[in-house]
Amino acid sequence: MAKTLRTRLAALSVHNRVIIAVILLTALALIFSGTVVHLWGRLATERRIHTNQQLAVTFLRQLASEADPATGQPWQGPDELLRAALQRTLLAPTEGAFGVINSEVAWTAYAGVPLRPETDAELVAAVMPATLLATVTHARVKTATHDWSYVVIPVDFSAQDATAAFVQVTDMGQERALLAPIYAAYASVGAASLILVALIIWLFVAYLMRPISTVRTTAQEITATDISRRIPVQGHDDLSQLARTVNEMLDRLEAALDGQRQLLDDVGHELRTPLTIARGHAELINAQDPAEVAATRKLVISEMDRMRRLVEDLLTLARSRQPDLLRLEEVDVVELTDLTLSNATRLGERAWRLDQVAEVSAWMDPQRIAQAWLQLAANAVQYSDEGAVIALGSRAGRGEVSLWVRDEGRGIDPLDQEKIFQRTMRADLGEGTGLGLSIVTAIVASHGGRLDLDSTPGQGSTFTMVLPRKEKQ
Repeated sequence: MAKTLRTRLAALSVHNRVIIAVILLTALALIFSGTVVHLWGRLATERRIHTNQQLAVTFLRQLASEADPATGQPWQGPDELLRAALQRTLLAPTEGAFGVINSEVAWTAYAGVPLRPETDAELVAAVMPATLLATVTHARVKTATHDWSYVVIPVDFSAQDATAAFVQVTDMGQERALLAPIYAAYASVGAASLILVALIIWLFVAYLMRPISTVRTTAQEITATDISRRIPVQGHDDLSQLARTVNEMLDRLEAALDGQRQLLDDVGHELRTPLTIARGHAELINAQDPAEVAATRKLVISEMDRMRRLVEDLLTLARSRQPDLLRLEEVDVVELTDLTLSNATRLGERAWRLDQVAEVSAWMDPQRIAQAWLQLAANAVQYSDEGAVIALGSRAGRGEVSLWVRDEGRGIDPLDQEKIFQRTMRADLGEGTGLGLSIVTAIVASHGGRLDLDSTPGQGSTFTMVLPRKEKQ
């Protein structure tokens, strides 16, 4: 077979063999690059999932070390702690969680969470042994329907003779599916690039091979007519050198033929008389409290919508700026301020205040702005002590509206005030990843606005979203 292939390739012209070689090398390079991108994407996804699981461990330990916000006293048992943890945990569409007490699923995530890992009996059975351990367990398990990555975080209530654990899982199949559009886009671009390379190399090789074609044509004409024709020479490359060499050969051949002709002439001339005489030549919810269920469900659905859009977009503000990133509408700033303050009070036991309200309307995406505003409020809660003042407010200016969160927390060192706006960077103020401010900055920037910071270490910080506005006509 190899011999047959070599025979077929040998039968092709140099022009076609060069084109085939370049296309094959380009295709191999694209395949190699695609494989690297695919492997890198899977590795990056697994690292991100592990980081999220580590954040869950940190969050639960922090929550367990705090007092029960409902009573102000230490947690009375695993029931209250697991319920609170499930209510406060924001889960992506590919994530789920549940609480285990004494080897039984006791609490599940709120109803707005689409992924329900507690319904997968194989997963539950695989997780249960780890809930009896005293250490955090990271593991993977494939069931009949899912490929799960999970973390089991034990909760120590040994004094009550109870074993409890918080379990957070991620559907790796869905996570990989999120990368499928990127791989499809890469394949499309790769195929288009391969076609473009084939077209360009065809034209380029044709241009490069033109002197050879001229050599062949001239040689045919010389053979068919006379040897006085010469190959046109342009440039100083190898093909030009070849043409010069052929021309020199033709000069020698012409001289030889002239000599032969002259010889024949001479011979003919000299023999004519005797002959005459003689004749002679390539290419988390608490299910027992209906009011809480209803209120939390509404809030969670709203938050999950934002999170879903954030993840869809983030997959993106990771794809980054799409024309449909925002869903603008005319928003009453008074209503938005009141609603955001009401939702923010659920974030922690603080002295919540309303500084002032701008009685104007503005064109914005209310869900995106509420998400950014609540993120700033959550940061203020995280970096302030219980009972500290946190204030929200809004103010209208010339062609813009300012929305702020003011706290009396730790403040931010001037050296850290620029770093905290960078993705994956944060000031050395405690727990946190810094992603929140990156998201806020992206949302504000997508509205054509800016995020200002006024902070004094030990006195507090004020984050202000300055947005352009358009008043009601």
